[in-house]
Amino acid sequence: MKKIKIKGKKIRVYLVSISLVLMVTVFGEFVKRDLEPANIVMFYLLVIVISAVRWGKGPALTTSILGVLCFDFFLVPPFLTLSIASIHYIFTFFVFLVVGLIVSTLASRMREQTIQARKQEARASALYHLSDDLAGSNTFEEALEIIQRNVGRIFQCTVAIYLPVGETLELNNRDPGFPLGEYEKETAVWVFHHARSSRGRTDSTRPGKMYFVPFKTPQEVIGVMGMSFPDERDAISSDEEDLLNALVNQAAIAIQRAKLAEETRHIEVMRQTEKLQAALLNSISHDLRTPMVSITGTLTTLLDNSTALDHATQKELLQTANEDADRLNRIVGNLLDMTKMETGVLRINKQPCELRDLIGASLEQLKDRTGNRIIRIDIPKDLPEISVDFSFMMKAFFNIIDNAVKYSPADTPIHIKAAAGRNKIDIEVKDQGFGIAPNDLKRIFDKFYRAEKPQNISGTGLGLSICKGIVEAHNGRITVRNNPDKGVTFMITLPLDDKRD
Repeated sequence: MKKIKIKGKKIRVYLVSISLVLMVTVFGEFVKRDLEPANIVMFYLLVIVISAVRWGKGPALTTSILGVLCFDFFLVPPFLTLSIASIHYIFTFFVFLVVGLIVSTLASRMREQTIQARKQEARASALYHLSDDLAGSNTFEEALEIIQRNVGRIFQCTVAIYLPVGETLELNNRDPGFPLGEYEKETAVWVFHHARSSRGRTDSTRPGKMYFVPFKTPQEVIGVMGMSFPDERDAISSDEEDLLNALVNQAAIAIQRAKLAEETRHIEVMRQTEKLQAALLNSISHDLRTPMVSITGTLTTLLDNSTALDHATQKELLQTANEDADRLNRIVGNLLDMTKMETGVLRINKQPCELRDLIGASLEQLKDRTGNRIIRIDIPKDLPEISVDFSFMMKAFFNIIDNAVKYSPADTPIHIKAAAGRNKIDIEVKDQGFGIAPNDLKRIFDKFYRAEKPQNISGTGLGLSICKGIVEAHNGRITVRNNPDKGVTFMITLPLDDKRD
């Protein structure tokens, strides 16, 4: 069907050229008594130039020859015959034919050069836009999407990209409408293994034309691109194939570069992760070792000097060992809680409870650490009950209040207040401590992250991260801000009548 259309188009071009010659001939019939034949020749030359510029060498040559014949037959005496009455007309015909052939050749050559220049411009523009888009891509997936989008736009087709996964070639991405079947998969695999393009047709149930081309680098084939064309156009012409090869070569380099960049980023992430893990292990080892050394030292002193120490000293040493044991227990508990949250083992068992009881239980566990610290509690008695896992939420408030105790002077109060909002309860824990640097505010809830402080304060950097995990497990939200004067305020929002369990 396509070939018939192409032939029909060529026939129309020749018919139009012949029609122009006939029009000039008819025009000449009307003016031959007023114009010299040599002047009428100029109109024939004009038609030759138009045919050469618009339709190429073939129609122009046809116009030249037909123009000479029509000029001789209709416009040169004796009329309606190819005989020549005067010898100078032979020279006119010869010059007319030679000039026509030269003009048609030069004009058609100019036309071809113009067409070629336009193709080169289109090719350069396509390559530039592809290169410009690829330069802005940040990931391997973005590079593939850019290649897919540009090729589909330039060639008016649907595109699919196949990439190797282990020992097999798998479909990575495709445009809607790109056919999927055994033919396409087998052809893509064949192109990948043979490193050369292949065109063909899908089976009868999938109309359209297919073309597969490999993404090749000097070292290897790194993928295959499939192109599906509708029936109303050819798959790939020779000129388009040159442009496609240029695009594919550039795309292959971009894909390889993107893969190498991602591998480099992955290696760097792994290196940083290993570095962080080493630092965290050192930090945790130190945090675990400190109470262990204290407990061991205290117990050794008691064992070695059990008779020499008075009762008050023994009690003081046992109290120190007990505090360090509690500290060690909290560190291990935090590590276990973090592991549960990261592995998804943490299970929340919600029960209705009063916030005052929850805060009171947290403060009871902190009584040895708060000492004589003033804790101001502003919680309305008519505050609605909240549905939470009491033990986990108590641990969250324990960590938040403990954080306020550690990072604020002992003679400053800690203020805890709550208020009911629309389907929620807002709780604030406010201290008058050192505050948090703006850069630290963004990472204060990150695992193992510890903000820099003006004094050496021990801790693993897990407490606030665990708080965030527990609060979010209750479909709540926790944030922190610096106070206008000094200290920080932690804000916890918990839903009322939560139905998303």
